[in-house]
Amino acid sequence: MKYIFIQTLFLITFSLYSFAQTRNIEAESSVTTNHFVTVKGMKIPYSATAGTLPVWSDEDKAVATLFYTYYKRTDLKNNENRPLFISFNGGPGAASIWMHMGYTSPRILNIDDEGNPIQPYGISENPHSIIDVADIVFVNPVNVGLSRILDKDYDRSNFFGVNSDIKYLAQWIEDFINKYNRWTSPKYLIGESYGTTRCSGLALQLQNRNHTTYLNGVILVSPTGLGIDRDGPVAAALSLPYYSVTAKYHNQLNEELQNKDIESLLDEVESFTINEFLPAIALGNSISKEKKIEIAEKAGRYSGLKTKDYLDNNLNVSESYYWKKLLYDEGLTIGRLDSRYRGIDKSDAGTSYDYDPAMAAWDHSFTPAMQYYLKNELNYQTNMNYNVWGNVRPWDRSNDRTGENLRQAMAKNPYLHVFIQSGYYDGATDYFNAKYTMWHLDPSGKMKDRLSHKSYESGHMMYLRREDLKNSNEDIRNFIIKTTPKSSAKY
Repeated sequence: MKYIFIQTLFLITFSLYSFAQTRNIEAESSVTTNHFVTVKGMKIPYSATAGTLPVWSDEDKAVATLFYTYYKRTDLKNNENRPLFISFNGGPGAASIWMHMGYTSPRILNIDDEGNPIQPYGISENPHSIIDVADIVFVNPVNVGLSRILDKDYDRSNFFGVNSDIKYLAQWIEDFINKYNRWTSPKYLIGESYGTTRCSGLALQLQNRNHTTYLNGVILVSPTGLGIDRDGPVAAALSLPYYSVTAKYHNQLNEELQNKDIESLLDEVESFTINEFLPAIALGNSISKEKKIEIAEKAGRYSGLKTKDYLDNNLNVSESYYWKKLLYDEGLTIGRLDSRYRGIDKSDAGTSYDYDPAMAAWDHSFTPAMQYYLKNELNYQTNMNYNVWGNVRPWDRSNDRTGENLRQAMAKNPYLHVFIQSGYYDGATDYFNAKYTMWHLDPSGKMKDRLSHKSYESGHMMYLRREDLKNSNEDIRNFIIKTTPKSSAKY
């Protein structure tokens, strides 16, 4: 009898120990803390709710849970007309950490004025946060941040693809709106990089669902191509203005071009790109030798490369070649996500760099700051790993019609405006491609007055530069004013 009792006690103890050693996260949870931040000279109280909310299957089973952080201003008597921003990052396997810790929230990274990491790592108040004018929720899709699949037998393809991602996130957004009673709020989606693909598709998906959730605005930060065709000569030509502004930053242009301000330089380069460079590439081998040399000389002059670089590549110099070759004589490479950053390779030979100097710099400061912030300020205790980069493979990129989805959403909703923000030094989703996206979102031009674009003197995460953090948040404030009209929605 004594032996049986001891054996039972051992099994219970072992089971409890095993459970304690298992990583787990609840389908629904929340922890709310209260804080203050000073924005534009005004001390603003707000609550921060860190939590999880389920993703439901068609059979109403919790198959996954998404981790979110929700910031709400707390000194207002009435929140009915208070704008709500729903924020996504991209990847598609990137957590919300980037815009959360860098852009619109009340807390941001400790970094220098140009966005470079400093130690000790940590966070500080964001004096430019939009919390004064809007509430914000930062959402982590499945397998990123602390979001996880709960039903291991559930088909992963229901999460990992352009259209499946949009479908389940639309349902989750409506559940969030319902939980926090935000139905009457003007609603905005803001996404960065692949998050712009996500938000563009969601704009239509939310309208088409049973609850018909209509938006006031979509902000596309460093947008992808959104499924808009630009293959061949167009893709080859559109990078040149980005090359030119990058070359100017690194003092690689001739004296005449170097002395121009950015706007004047880019007006000239954009005109050449559209009127001469793109048609020359489209001509292929039918272009005369003399004309090809003339175009290569101009492209080399504008890009900081040599004429031979363009001739050797049949006028089509790839981005990876450019990042490796611009500072070749100095033995340095430049960044993809932000070409202001410089790196060093093992060998100067080759046509692509060893690593992205910008990404390497940013990883320094973001990850430690978020880990500290969750535990020490938001008081969210978990034994789960925060996935800055999550495993979302394989990702189904087929049938990407998100640009067309956004156009349809705008056509059906006269209230809906789109604002695009780009960094001049972004080589992943460059500013001129962003302009091209805007031009072709609405080829008829009938909704032109509801599409706008702004560029900033930084890279993919343009808000990391202190001056652009201030300016880009202020541009969002102005966008809110523009997109909360008092008149009825009609054509």
